[in-house]
Amino acid sequence: MQHQRFLLPQPTANMSDKPNLEEVTSFDKTKLKKTETQEKNPLPSKETIEQEKQAGSS
Repeated sequence: MQHQRFLLPQPTANMSDKPNLEEVTSFDKTKLKKTETQEKNPLPSKETIEQEKQAGSS
């Protein structure tokens, strides 16, 4: 089996390659609102899994 080699273009250093961190460093965290995180798709408990196994095997 023969391997093929591909030449990838070498990246050039442009201004667009360097991210502008100005917005990040000057961001004011105090303006953020506090939110309550809720699990949208919680995992089933061990009891639920066992019940479904027993229901599926009968």
